[in-house]
Amino acid sequence: MDIATGLGLFAGMGVLITLILMGGELSMFLDSHAFIAIFGGAFAATLIRFPLSSIFHGVPLGMRFVFTMRRVSQRELIDEIANLAEIARKQGPMGLEKVEISDTFLAKGVRYVADGYDADFIRDNLERDRDNFLTHLDEGQKIYRSIGDCAPAFGMVATLIGMVQMFANMSDPSKLGPFMAIALLATFYGAALANLLCLPIADKLHLKLVDEEINRSLIIDGVLMMRESKSPTLVREMLLAYLPEKHRHEAQELAPA
Repeated sequence: MDIATGLGLFAGMGVLITLILMGGELSMFLDSHAFIAIFGGAFAATLIRFPLSSIFHGVPLGMRFVFTMRRVSQRELIDEIANLAEIARKQGPMGLEKVEISDTFLAKGVRYVADGYDADFIRDNLERDRDNFLTHLDEGQKIYRSIGDCAPAFGMVATLIGMVQMFANMSDPSKLGPFMAIALLATFYGAALANLLCLPIADKLHLKLVDEEINRSLIIDGVLMMRESKSPTLVREMLLAYLPEKHRHEAQELAPA
């Protein structure tokens, strides 16, 4: 689990609730009109921007990946692929069938090598799998960013509606306070939804998309070199190019002799 995501959401909600309780009751900040304006308006605008199938697929996918982390790092992937390359060179592709691999994408590529598929087939299928996954993940982050962009705008729209209703009832002073509260709560809901939930989630998904693109490209190159029975040392050296410059020398020093 990605602890930073959960911790950030918990801390953000804690800050808002603490500030609310310091100046009154939580019920003061609950209003159905503001809720309908923000969540209904943001959902409607998102429906216009994206197909319904993309929303039903992208929203849960994004929420699932924003709370999860890849099991292995890039450095661990390089070590694992180098070890698999050594097994393939010593025992042949059949020796890979007995190896247990936690990463499903790497396991799929290794299975192709063990089954004897040619390099073009392996490359085409793995690249297609990678591209489809990244497209769906990118779709998810775009949907959350779309909601984050339009929620404050609908908050402003609801605020203007509340102001119009307030000025239209200037003859009744008892209605001025409730209409003003509705107007301000709509702005609050829109800002909180965008800046605490949707935009941070979109940014986190973008970072994970970039990370997954690097990892899966690394795996594809490693699997293809494994298919060609390259030496583990060469495989490791070639894959180290995927690491940031400052981490390459560390990985070389930690590599088994």
